[in-house]
Amino acid sequence: MNMIKKITLTFIMAISLGAISSLAFAEEVVTSSTTHVAETIAHIEKALTEVNKSDFSAARLHLKAARSASEQITGNESIVKQANASVIQAQIQSNSGNVKKSAEELTKALTLYKSL
Repeated sequence: MNMIKKITLTFIMAISLGAISSLAFAEEVVTSSTTHVAETIAHIEKALTEVNKSDFSAARLHLKAARSASEQITGNESIVKQANASVIQAQIQSNSGNVKKSAEELTKALTLYKSL
């Protein structure tokens, strides 16, 4: 009888620990995705500032960092694709020296990322 109680108690503890650890993992994924969104937004804002100052070399660095941070974002795939496409277009425009179009694309990307 005592052995059955121990086995049952061990089984219940294993199930409860398994349930708790999966909840903790899900919370960690949401937190890390939010962190990557915030990091991407920060780089885009810095790139927008640099583009408006016509400092395209610094803007390219921030755009590259924004694109690498955006690869880590999970969820809302269509919005992330649209925002990433805008960042790519902004890179193309900044490489050609077009301040106005690059700033427009960055503003569009910023709006999309903030909607996440």
